[in-house]
This record gives sequence, C-alpha cells and structure tokens, in this order.
Amino acid sequence: MSEYARKSMMFGKVMMIPVILNLFGPTNKTTDTSATTGNDLSTEMKTFYSNYLIDLAEPELVHDQFAQKRPIPANGGKTIEFRKYDSLPKALTPLSEGVTPTGNKLNTSAITATVSQYGDYIELSDVLLLTAIDNNLVHATELLASQAGRTLDTVTREVMNGGTNVLYAGGALSRAGLSGGGVSGNEYLTVKDIRKAVRALKKMNAPKYEGYYWGIIHPDVEYDIMDDEDWKKPHDYVNTENVYSNELGMIAGVRFVESTEAKIFHAADLGSDARNLKVNGAVSANATTAVLDGGTFAANALAGRKLLIDGRVYNVASNTASSGTATVTLKSGEKFSAIADDADVYPGEAGADGRDVYSTLIGGSNAYGTTEISGGGLEHIVKPLGSAGSADPLNQRATTGWKATKTAIRLVEQYMVRVEACSTFNDIGEN
Repeated sequence: MSEYARKSMMFGKVMMIPVILNLFGPTNKTTDTSATTGNDLSTEMKTFYSNYLIDLAEPELVHDQFAQKRPIPANGGKTIEFRKYDSLPKALTPLSEGVTPTGNKLNTSAITATVSQYGDYIELSDVLLLTAIDNNLVHATELLASQAGRTLDTVTREVMNGGTNVLYAGGALSRAGLSGGGVSGNEYLTVKDIRKAVRALKKMNAPKYEGYYWGIIHPDVEYDIMDDEDWKKPHDYVNTENVYSNELGMIAGVRFVESTEAKIFHAADLGSDARNLKVNGAVSANATTAVLDGGTFAANALAGRKLLIDGRVYNVASNTASSGTATVTLKSGEKFSAIADDADVYPGEAGADGRDVYSTLIGGSNAYGTTEISGGGLEHIVKPLGSAGSADPLNQRATTGWKATKTAIRLVEQYMVRVEACSTFNDIGEN
C-alpha cells in the first residue's frame, strides 16, 4: 500500500480515494498534469479533489458542530436569517365547562447575519508537476483543506467568544484577575467551575443538545482538569454511541470536545524588545498620564492597548515614541489610581501578570447559528494547465484553491457560557 493510501485510510470518508488516484498517476497519460496536448486535468480529477478537500476541511470545524445551521441560498443576497420561537406563557386560567377558550399564537423572532467570503490558492508550475517525485497537487489540496477548515472554524470561534455570558475560574472577578504558574492560588478550570456554568444554563432553561450540554476545551485546560477525580472519559459512558468528533470526556452533564483551536486570550508584548514595562516616577491619583520605561516602541504603538498595573486595567489613548522612556495618555474619562515609582506594567488584555487566559465554551442547543458548509459554503476550485487561455499562453501554470461563504451569530446569549481560566501552560514561557 502506498504512503498516501495508508494516510487516506485515516479519514473515514476517504477510504476509497486511493483507487481514484490511479486515474492520474504517472502511467496514465490521459489524466496527468503535463502540458502535452490532451493531457489536462480530467473532470473526475476535479470531482475527486473537490470532495477530498471538503472531507478534510470538515473535521477542523469543531466550533460549528453544535450550531443551528442554515444553507447558503443561491441568488438570495448576503443576509442569512435565523429564526426562533418565543416561549408560550403558562395557561393558568381554568377552562370553563363547555366554553372553547381563545387559542394562542406562535410568535417568532428573526436574527440576521451577513455572510463574508474567504479563500486562498496555490499556484503550481508545469515543470513542478512534470518533474517532482511527490504528487504536489494532492499535498497542496491537503494543506488548503486544513487552512480552509481552520479559517472557517476561527470565524465561528470569534463570534462565539464575543458573548457577554462569562464566568471566571476560581471566583475571580475579571480576566485580569486570573492568575497561574504559582505554587498555589492558581485560577485553573475545575469541576466546580463547570457546575457553575451548568447551573447558569439550567436557570435560563437552556435546551440540551442531544441530551447533554456541549463544551469546547483546549488541551492545556484539559490537562489541568483531568486531575479531578470526577472527570469521566468517553469509555466510561453507559452508552458510547454517537460520540462527538474529538470528544474526551463528560462532567456535570457536559460532553467536552477537545480542540487546539479553542480561544486563547493572549496579550502581545508591550515593546519590541520587552514584554513588560516599569513606571518611571510615582503617579498621583486621578492623573491621566504616566511615564513608562524599559521598552522600545513607536509613537502610538500602545494606542488601543490595555495596561495592567497593581491589578487594575487602564486603556491607552496615545503614547510618545520610546527608546527607553515614553509618556502614555489614558482614554478620555479614565484616570490612574496612585501608583508607586518602579511599579510593574503588564499587558492588560489577558490575565494577571499578562498570563494567557483560556476560554472554555459550554452551551446548549440553538445557542448560536452558522452557515452550512455542505450546503454550498465551501467550494474547491482547480484550474488546470492552460485553462487561463491567453493569460497563460504556454500552459505553464495550474492552480488549486478554495473559496467559502461564511458567517456565524450568537442567537441566545443565555444559552452559552464562556468560562475563562489560566492554565499550567502559557505561551509566554511561564509554567
């Protein structure tokens, strides 16, 4: 068995593809990719690659798994409508004998979202296709499929993580209050945090998804919570059928799916040569400016950034250029608290001391909606050698690429909870 055939066996739906691949191997001159007359990409080849790319892209779409899905309509504009039905009030008025009561009516509300288009492609020369040992069109398709899946997954992920229903691990009051990496006092995700999230969903009567609430968790966070004795793995279930893609376990009625694409709130370094800065000179209470040193950055490089000083977060409006010292000005209406000279200044978009913060999403049915990829959202496009006509007069360039129409939207904020926590692991190198 060839190496490609062996790898293809790993992708459920693609098990029979190695047979199709023989159609355009080096011994079949009617379907290869050379520039000789009559030796163009075949229709079967395009069909194969289209299906192959979509099959490989879909496993990357972890964040789409639990969404209310709507297909991409042809000639229907750029706006997609998601509808929900309003709950009916309790019928507490007793019926009168022999009297037909006034019936109720269905009330629906619509939420709309505008789709956007995403895509990329790879250009392959005729020389490469003719002389390379590896089948570069196959490998290009694999890379594009992974890119497409991760791109479309991120589009949905960012919308999901923009919700307002948030809990902070360990009872912290804000993202900036989450700490990690210490001997003790770390705000890592615990079973108690999950139970709090489930309680919030139950209080809002969030409907379950196939009998459970769903969760999306990062492997770093999974590492921490797997120490909890209450954690169960999929093989501990009474019924192991219909296990979700990448599922790793269940707790408190939540079935978790693991993904390295789960959201991480990471704060960029404050300077080009320094992650953190120092306060240069004491800052009086109610001041709107402060002098910082310890890093190099351009004028207004910190504009729009957040600074974390003494546990408080400040929003920067502007800054002077720094080759070691700079003055920062806060946004209108904001003021500093009293700050001592030489106080540490951390990036404020993440946790305490600038530590990474991980998002664990927990939700129920119809919490959010997204476009349905299999309904026309993802298209694989192969342009064979010579297909560009006079723009490629010597049949020197072929391309393979993808294009997708995509959107996502939160439908009911109360049906999805974002639990933020630090982890044992951290992108800035502190463990």
